[in-house]
Amino acid sequence: MVERRHVEEIAQVLEGRATGRDSYVDASWRRCVELYGMDPARNEPAHIVTDAELRTHRDQAERMIGAARASLQNLFRQVAGQNYVLLLTDAKGVCVDFFGDSSFADELRGAGLYLGSNWSEDLAGTCGVGACIVTGEPVTVHQDDHFGNAHTALSCTSAPIYDSLGQMAAVLDISLLRSPSPKSSQNLAMSLVTAAARRVEMANLMAASRREWVLRFSSSPEFLDVDPEGAVALDGSGRIIGATHAATRMLSRGGSLIGQRIDGLLGISVDDLPDLMRDRPTEDRVVALGDGGAVFGHAIAPQAPRRPPGPTVARTGRGVLTGLAGSDPGMDRLLSQAGRLATTSVPLVISGESGSGKTKLARALHMASGRAGFLTVDCAGMQADALAERITAQPGKATLLLRRIEDLSDSVARALPGLLDAHPEMRPIATTGLSSSALLSHDVLPNALYHRLAGAVFDLPPLRERQDLGWLIDRLLRRRSGGEMRLTPSARAELMARSWPGNLRELGNVLDVACALAEGDVIDLPDLPDPPRPCETEQSLEAVLDACNWNMARAARRLGVNRSTVLRRIRKEGLRAPG
Repeated sequence: MVERRHVEEIAQVLEGRATGRDSYVDASWRRCVELYGMDPARNEPAHIVTDAELRTHRDQAERMIGAARASLQNLFRQVAGQNYVLLLTDAKGVCVDFFGDSSFADELRGAGLYLGSNWSEDLAGTCGVGACIVTGEPVTVHQDDHFGNAHTALSCTSAPIYDSLGQMAAVLDISLLRSPSPKSSQNLAMSLVTAAARRVEMANLMAASRREWVLRFSSSPEFLDVDPEGAVALDGSGRIIGATHAATRMLSRGGSLIGQRIDGLLGISVDDLPDLMRDRPTEDRVVALGDGGAVFGHAIAPQAPRRPPGPTVARTGRGVLTGLAGSDPGMDRLLSQAGRLATTSVPLVISGESGSGKTKLARALHMASGRAGFLTVDCAGMQADALAERITAQPGKATLLLRRIEDLSDSVARALPGLLDAHPEMRPIATTGLSSSALLSHDVLPNALYHRLAGAVFDLPPLRERQDLGWLIDRLLRRRSGGEMRLTPSARAELMARSWPGNLRELGNVLDVACALAEGDVIDLPDLPDPPRPCETEQSLEAVLDACNWNMARAARRLGVNRSTVLRRIRKEGLRAPG
């Protein structure tokens, strides 16, 4: 009877009728049916990732786990004896740290309140963690707010944790297996989890900014030195290089704080920071806000010696490269290596799928190098004589960009090593749509040319494999709309779920269309152009899943659809993994 009423209420939401529930619950229910193809009548068990997958998620979240551990331990002590469970999930919804009473561990594991559980909305339906990831805001999903019948006994209160660049990095959740019926019974849990998330962000910022000035502030002098509300990290010129989410809310005028000067936001400059250190009375450390208000400030000087300054060009160039990616470990490693090689004369090859940003990386490397000239050559159809004339006409130290090196004719491929040797001041950067191993094949490039060009090889990942997709979406949207357009949660979820065969180029085109079609300043699902449809094949879904060992992401890429479509078809066809 209860289950039937729950299904009927979800149908009521789909018909556009009010239920009296929080709007984020109604919106999540709609996504569960319309986007993920879920059936509220089915009793879906909790999804637990494999041990290998859990290790990967924990490794990627290692820094945040360390920053959060003390706050989680303190929060768990505060709720001791009340049967609360604490989960720290990564931005994908996978639980990477856990605090709970071991005496009922089996019951918690069965409910999914355990290490390795995946609470992403497209798997678990409406839930605290999933709704928090989609909305970016603290939420309580209480009992039959949950979409799936398997979770309607739970009460889950979740708060987002943002990294110092403003990207969601984790979710802190406090849950109960059983709780009193009124949703208001979880108001204290909401206060505790949001305060703990704020402290985790503070700990993460402090750990990452030991070599920089940090300005912490609070609206009350009593808590400034012990539990401040927000903080920013500053470089030597007074520009903000990191911020907590609370600081962004307090100081931002509708955008990111990163890159803004502190004297443009507050009534102080970087030279005033020593006056805000702890040796002065707290009530005297007043900082004026741009809107006429004021906060109390606490400045913390760099705690570790700064690295010896390098050449000015290298420092400037690293900043150019940093702007190519958000919070993505693979891209961070690639750009770090590229930054070290930027000012050298080492020839480079950049490989990657069409539209993945190869030319953009090449231009950033050129800007970081300090070289004067930038000569671009499209290899298809290029003749040896014409190439020699263009290289000779380019004076001084320059960068030679060879686009799609695999398209060189045999005659030019044979002549190019000699041309480069005759112009040692010319630094070649080649791009290719092939892997480095395929490029080395004698059918593509001669060995002599490959080794003349490939001093180092950078493999740009396709968009579908990047962890900073949300950051890229926001960055490209800001560029196209001047910061005036925003995405609804459903539109954002759709963009995050696409496979993007055209990579950054396709994403940019989609946003251009969406900005043109949207009415007002909000982009919703109907404003997004449909993704390209894959060619129909005789191969069944089950055969694809078997070939991919039932890895949903891999199967989705092979079929050219997003992961939620695969999950929806699995449910519709009643398929089950072997064993």
